[in-house]
Amino acid sequence: MRVQIQKWGNSLALRIPKPFAEDAGVREGTMVQLSVSEGRLVAAPLRARKPHLKDLLAGITKANLHEEVKTGLPVGREAW
Repeated sequence: MRVQIQKWGNSLALRIPKPFAEDAGVREGTMVQLSVSEGRLVAAPLRARKPHLKDLLAGITKANLHEEVKTGLPVGREAW
């Protein structure tokens, strides 16, 4: 498929046709790593890393640890 590069402010823009975007798994707001390889533009979507419990727990400190939250008396068959 042939597409035309267009001016966007002081930069250049390339529209990604919908079928290509769907095949690559990208949508509006997706971050991509843009590089040049052997004179070709390569745009590869960045995949978000799934957080691991170990990493999340490592971020807890005395400074950001909150106190117990009171949610009221038990309701229905709740038992405390």
